[in-house]
Amino acid sequence: MRVALATCRALPRLVEDDRLLQVALAKTGVTAEPAVWDDAEVVWSGFDAVVVRSCWDYHYRLAEFDTWIGRLEQGGVQLWNPPEVLRWNARKTYLRELEVAGVPIVPTRFVEGGEAPLDAVLDEAGWNEVVVKPVVSASARDTWRASRATLAADGGRYRRLLAAGPLMVQPFLPGIQTDGEWSLCFFGGVYSHAVLKRPGPGDFRVQANHGGIYSSEHAPAALVSQAEAGLRASGRRTLYARVDGCIVDGTFRLMELELLEPGLFLGSDPAAPGRLADAAVRAMGHE
Repeated sequence: MRVALATCRALPRLVEDDRLLQVALAKTGVTAEPAVWDDAEVVWSGFDAVVVRSCWDYHYRLAEFDTWIGRLEQGGVQLWNPPEVLRWNARKTYLRELEVAGVPIVPTRFVEGGEAPLDAVLDEAGWNEVVVKPVVSASARDTWRASRATLAADGGRYRRLLAAGPLMVQPFLPGIQTDGEWSLCFFGGVYSHAVLKRPGPGDFRVQANHGGIYSSEHAPAALVSQAEAGLRASGRRTLYARVDGCIVDGTFRLMELELLEPGLFLGSDPAAPGRLADAAVRAMGHE
């Protein structure tokens, strides 16, 4: 069986996660090869399946990425996660659906162009300090803190970003800087492992490109159960999923449900690559 691990031009030889998956898949008899998603020379129909992995530029070119998904779908190429999952997860408005389904999320206000200015959003929600980010984004791109104290300076940036696309506003959670943010990974809907991510000194973003660090941690059973409930509420069948969130007053509050191209921290657990490879073989119907 021949499988493509879809990546981006900046990472033609894959990242560590994907290389670990390559080795694990090889042990099951599956050949996995890197393939740049927007490379016109790639013959996607030549693969038995395509696994979307480090396509980390999709958010800059979402329309093109969606067109690529459509081409594979129309060509009958097996895609994981499935096309409808990738489309649904590309815009963080999916959080609305999860909240309606009863999943505790970090409170979120979505703002479209021409709608409420930042001070009105803070007034309506009763928040003093917030985090603002685009609805379509990754790796904390254009994610920043704003507050009532800095509204004069923040207003211009808010308006510029809002002119480029919808935004989401969430209360700033100080616990992120002290207790960190959990990422729980699920393969084939089954819990695999977890890491705890913390921001670097003086920052609030936990992503490595902003100085964040992570450690492999044992997730308590109650935490795994709450994260699993959040994934299940999506109603989507997935090969891989990463549930990100933080504990607020004893409750796990989901921040993001990563089903498109998340880092899976496979290097944090020696058995994790094999678990993902096994789930992939099952998902592709090749046992």
